[in-house]
Amino acid sequence: MVVRDHDALAAFERIYRDNVGAITRFFARRCVDPQLVGDLTADTFVRAMTSFATFDAARGSASSWLFGIARHTFAAHAEQSAKGGELVRRVGGRRELDRDELAELEARIDAERPGRALLERLAELPELDREAIELVHLGGLSPKEAAVALGVPKGAMRTRLYRATARLRAVVEDDEVEAR
Repeated sequence: MVVRDHDALAAFERIYRDNVGAITRFFARRCVDPQLVGDLTADTFVRAMTSFATFDAARGSASSWLFGIARHTFAAHAEQSAKGGELVRRVGGRRELDRDELAELEARIDAERPGRALLERLAELPELDREAIELVHLGGLSPKEAAVALGVPKGAMRTRLYRATARLRAVVEDDEVEAR
């Protein structure tokens, strides 16, 4: 169901404005193609708009809900790319970005270079640990919001973050030892 009610539309617009930057940065840490970052961001908000009636603020914040949708959007993109369907999807009626939009997304992608480097280091950690660190330390979600986005118990998130941070420190220390 698409958002139609005026109050719901206004609420969705607030959620969009409050979160579009964070969702764009989420994709900019994963992609270096501005068109793809724009497409994935747009896809995330289209999915959010069509499922807005199911959003329940009592279960978690709008940010955690959107990051959950963004994770699924990126997973679908990765699966489609692995199957070779990316070119067909990208050419299939997508609006090309204008120069200003491209420049803005390129700037965001450049700004996320340290985040991409961190994600590369995180690659040695289990997937859920990587995502927990990213959502909290790069995405700005609280541990409670990250737990909702990842679909894990809220009480376990702090422990997961502590362990994941310790593992990440070990990876960074190993990298530093090897560099000497």
